[in-house]
Amino acid sequence: MFELISADFVSHTSPIPASYPLKPSSHNAKSLCCLRATGQQGGSVISYVLNDPELSKEYTIRAITRDPTSSSASALAKLPIEVVKADINDSDSLFTALKGAHTVFAMTAPTFGPHAKAIEFGQGKAMADAAVQEGVCYLIFSTLPSVTKVSGGKYTNVYGFDAKADVEEYIRTVPIKSAFFAPGSFMQNFQGIIAPTPDGKGGYVIARHVSAMSQLPLIDIVGDTGKYVGAILAEPEKYEGRTFCAATALYSMEEIAQIISKASGMKVVYQETSVKEFKKHLPPWADMLIEMMLYQEEFGYYGPESKQLVAWAVENARGRVNTFEEYLMQNPLSLH
Repeated sequence: MFELISADFVSHTSPIPASYPLKPSSHNAKSLCCLRATGQQGGSVISYVLNDPELSKEYTIRAITRDPTSSSASALAKLPIEVVKADINDSDSLFTALKGAHTVFAMTAPTFGPHAKAIEFGQGKAMADAAVQEGVCYLIFSTLPSVTKVSGGKYTNVYGFDAKADVEEYIRTVPIKSAFFAPGSFMQNFQGIIAPTPDGKGGYVIARHVSAMSQLPLIDIVGDTGKYVGAILAEPEKYEGRTFCAATALYSMEEIAQIISKASGMKVVYQETSVKEFKKHLPPWADMLIEMMLYQEEFGYYGPESKQLVAWAVENARGRVNTFEEYLMQNPLSLH
């Protein structure tokens, strides 16, 4: 259900079109390995590199997937790339998949349960260790801020963020060049499980337990991930050690409702609700989601410098990123 808990909820619409024109590869091209290649982030990176006139010549692509027989992997197999089977829980398969790679784009997916943080950290560590062992030159990791550290220990249950932050911290200690991509809340979420719901009066409501002024950094994860990662691929030395806090801008909950209302032609309002009421509609791991939103409101998604960090990322992206209004124009919201 989730690709990454950098946002509240995620839909798995594949970003991979049916085909690309075949492009000749240089014999000196670097091998770019994309782990979890069938997901939204990996697919966006692959799409961007294949269509960039410079990067498509500089890099060949190796898509790493756990199940090459899936429909998403089958779509990848039609592209001028290599598709390789590997499981992040199987170190031997990772070593084989990364053999000869120059650059790796990697991400972990959260698990749930009492050992979730440890499991996700273990997966990220295994990816980094395999990259180091196979002599990979550069590792780009999809990370997130440490909620526990930024909040001074006030919020400790947002393990999807903390696990990735711990992986990033580990990567910075091993002998490999690295840079980091930290996506904001996905615009795609508002077309999925957190889409506005009917208010029973002909309109729609977005209800949460934070104030209308609470801000979220929004990213078109399918359309724009490749633009941020592409900047790193184009100038790896310039961005070594840097983190792209990747989002178009910070939007308040009230602004989000207003933008959706205008784009859909329906009345959509934001409503602040109680934690108890909000929790009624959440899955068993609700406490993590509740803390995540409270943390974002109190400390900022990326901490107190969120606005400046997002502005830097936008300025350094390889191409103009989509506003929320533009995203909704390209992906019309269907309210039911």
